[in-house]
Amino acid sequence: MPGNEAALPTLASSTSATLAPEQITPRTSYGLEVRWYEYRGTCVIVAAGEYDMGSVTPLQEALHTAAKRYPKVVLETSGVTFADSSFLDLLLLTHQMGTLRLVAPSAQVRRLCELTGVDSVLVIRQTIEDATAA
Repeated sequence: MPGNEAALPTLASSTSATLAPEQITPRTSYGLEVRWYEYRGTCVIVAAGEYDMGSVTPLQEALHTAAKRYPKVVLETSGVTFADSSFLDLLLLTHQMGTLRLVAPSAQVRRLCELTGVDSVLVIRQTIEDATAA
């Protein structure tokens, strides 16, 4: 798991959610999109698309880099259309590195977390404001 320190830019602290998310890596074969921005001293990563063993690497690099640089990382997953055990493993590993909050999980992600019990390990919130305040 390479920690690509260049994956996240140096961001100025902001209390506004109006910052335009920066794009890290799009992969059209899986409809992947990984974007990030800083909100109230927290790194917010927005993930969309399908995540499995063959496509989870861009998200993995973003989460691990963010977890090394920020005390709290929020992952917004409303746009995730498919996720398997690779995605779950990534969530748990990132959670072990620091504070990870899951926000607005899609129905597929919520079901996966409920079936595996991950929802009892991770803090899941409906809004970024709630996740950054918790």
